[in-house]
Amino acid sequence: MTDDSVPRVPDPAAMRRHYRAEGLAEADLAATPVEQFARWFRQAATEGRLFEPNAMVVSTADAQGRPGSRTVLLKHFDDRGFVFYTNYGSRKARDLDANPYVSLLFPWYPMARQVIVTGVARRTGRDETAAYFRTRPHGSQLGAWASTQSAVISGREELEDAYAALVARYPEGEQVPVPPHWGGFRVAPRSVEFWQGRENRLHDRLRYVARDDGSWRVERLGP
Repeated sequence: MTDDSVPRVPDPAAMRRHYRAEGLAEADLAATPVEQFARWFRQAATEGRLFEPNAMVVSTADAQGRPGSRTVLLKHFDDRGFVFYTNYGSRKARDLDANPYVSLLFPWYPMARQVIVTGVARRTGRDETAAYFRTRPHGSQLGAWASTQSAVISGREELEDAYAALVARYPEGEQVPVPPHWGGFRVAPRSVEFWQGRENRLHDRLRYVARDDGSWRVERLGP
């Protein structure tokens, strides 16, 4: 006997979207993956359909190969790689210290696009970290001190009490020191895949792969 008052759960197998976006051809690619990423990122940031176009899923694995994923905000990119910031005591940071291989996924669903970066993560220098930290809002600077990221805490009150103590110590307008346990990681890419959704699931997947001499080759992958 069923209870009609209980909302039915949608069947995920019946959920289908038909992609009709323009394709991605080898001849249209930029010379480097960073240039191509800049093209797509510019579109993602200006079309207005994405809440946070710089949001990316960072996937790591610890020394035993156990995976972990979480959403992090991209803060800079250039030919050297893709930069994000975190607490160095967090799980992602501990994973990267033990195993620097990482995957970044930019899930630009409204555009039927995704970008997947695989590479090696290294900590940024303290000068670079401090320069970025100074650009953060005052509250975010205090939050970097208040949060023992990934650690078990007793409850929300513990976090809010820590933050309130910091507000009293560093009121608005007073310089907040850069936490020694907080900083950046730069992911130097070894491959970058650009995925464009197409009709009938015949998607375009073009992947840049780094050569030893610093150049890139392009591969087309089956969808």
